[in-house]
Amino acid sequence: MKRAVGMLLAVAAGLGGAVAEAQPGPTRADQIRAHKIEARRIAGADFTGALARLCTVPDTMMPRAAPAGGPAIPDRASWYAEPYKVFDDLYWVGTKVHSAWALTTRDGIILIDTVYNYAAETAIVGGLKKLGLDPASVKYVVISHGHGDHDEGARLFQERYGAHVVMSAEDWELVAGQTGMPGGQPKRDVVAKDGDRVTLGGAEVRLVQTPGHTLGTLSMVFTVHDKGRPIAVAYSGGTAFNFPPSKVRFDSYIASQRRLARAAAEAGATVLLSNHSEFDRAYDLARVSQLPRAPGEPSPFVIGADAVGRYFAVTAACAESAKLETGVP
Repeated sequence: MKRAVGMLLAVAAGLGGAVAEAQPGPTRADQIRAHKIEARRIAGADFTGALARLCTVPDTMMPRAAPAGGPAIPDRASWYAEPYKVFDDLYWVGTKVHSAWALTTRDGIILIDTVYNYAAETAIVGGLKKLGLDPASVKYVVISHGHGDHDEGARLFQERYGAHVVMSAEDWELVAGQTGMPGGQPKRDVVAKDGDRVTLGGAEVRLVQTPGHTLGTLSMVFTVHDKGRPIAVAYSGGTAFNFPPSKVRFDSYIASQRRLARAAAEAGATVLLSNHSEFDRAYDLARVSQLPRAPGEPSPFVIGADAVGRYFAVTAACAESAKLETGVP
């Protein structure tokens, strides 16, 4: 009897396998939908900006050509924002859309990203002064990637204050080809590679090369302090899919998101920052951070290690969807 039952089970399993093999696999549309559903599930209510940009209304995935002579200068009211001290040693000196961050140390400032040239003087130089900081104390300018909304202020700090500009080899090449760059191209200076560290006055910014958004995008992991307590930060250097679509490029982007997630987890990062408020809500959170906090209440920038990890799972899932949507080979 046992043998008969065993045979029946074996036959049933075989039939089930045959039926399963006969079933058509998920279509590309099914796979796209599944990635988007997964991204929405992971994001929850936390990362609506990233979800909207990458999954709900994805980029055209082609580079946006700027008008000759650079983008038109928008009205000041559309971009100007007050600068804010957001941690003991981290200051936000960005615009309503784009961010620059000043990490202060006992030996000077590490500036992370700049903004468009039209805003750099007001937002960064003026912002630092308004916060009681000396722009001449900027020793390093770390550029996440060579796009105008993040690198056009670099030449100003290099020429006026003698700051060292740090960029990957790939993005130095990208910047070298940007003739007519507003504010001028920074002179090739510090060529960074994966795992390098920018150190100054006891602070250390670990560089994690995350190709995808550009071929040499640099992301970062570093520590800030909140009322003396150290807090690890994961900085996403490039997010949108505004690059020529190819399987290699998307796969590189996806691998980079997973790699940065691992680096963030290893550091115990509980803060996620980027260079666009659309992704990390920096413009909003910088203002909220000025409100009084109850004893023991964390900074509004602290979202927790789980949420930081989920952010990179969202960006990776949206990239998987976009790769299928573009139909790249």
